[in-house]
Amino acid sequence: MKRSTILIADDETEIADLIAIHLGKEGYQTIKVSDGAAAMRAVQSQSIDLAILDIMMPKLDGHEVTRQIREKYAMPIIFLSAKTSDLDKITGLIIGADDYMTKPFNPMELVARVKAQLRRTTLLSQFTPGSSPVIELGGLLVDPDKRTVLVAGQPIELTPKEFDILYLLASHPSKVFSAEHLFQQVWGEAYYEGGNTVMVHIRTLRKKLSEDKNKYIKTVWGVGYKFNG
Repeated sequence: MKRSTILIADDETEIADLIAIHLGKEGYQTIKVSDGAAAMRAVQSQSIDLAILDIMMPKLDGHEVTRQIREKYAMPIIFLSAKTSDLDKITGLIIGADDYMTKPFNPMELVARVKAQLRRTTLLSQFTPGSSPVIELGGLLVDPDKRTVLVAGQPIELTPKEFDILYLLASHPSKVFSAEHLFQQVWGEAYYEGGNTVMVHIRTLRKKLSEDKNKYIKTVWGVGYKFNG
């Protein structure tokens, strides 16, 4: 079985080495780089299954690396940063990160989150073309095989998590999903502090889909969210 390859981009050598040691014990291959430009070269030249990015890196910061990765790749991205404010976390998630951990961190928790992201990616890859139906509702077209979204015939660029949330909701138009259920289904791991994460993704998803925030995703107060096609 092919071992997953994890990119670790952090200009603090001790931290990168620590992460690599713990991931190596779990059987993962690791590639370590110390700046954003080197991270992009690694992504473009090698088969990377998941990227762990520090935000404050030389040459290209983690945000810019994520923007460039998201132009072509859907690999999971985990931010690892000393920035702890909610705004920093929200910014990272909006740009396209799948998870965010703050320094100092528990290496075993990071390994657990890596496993959860890779497990989710593996589950998604098991779907064969044509196995999941295209959804057309209320002027919205969602194609799960191509992972594309059209609104009134116009393409909408979504992050991987935004797409997964939309497809899950649109696949069950009469069902109300709690934030906990959405987090468990989309992130593929136990709900710990995912409420704010789900809220941020829903907010940015709504803005991309329509100026009317309730046009496609309706908040059911005290319960959760449902598709509103």
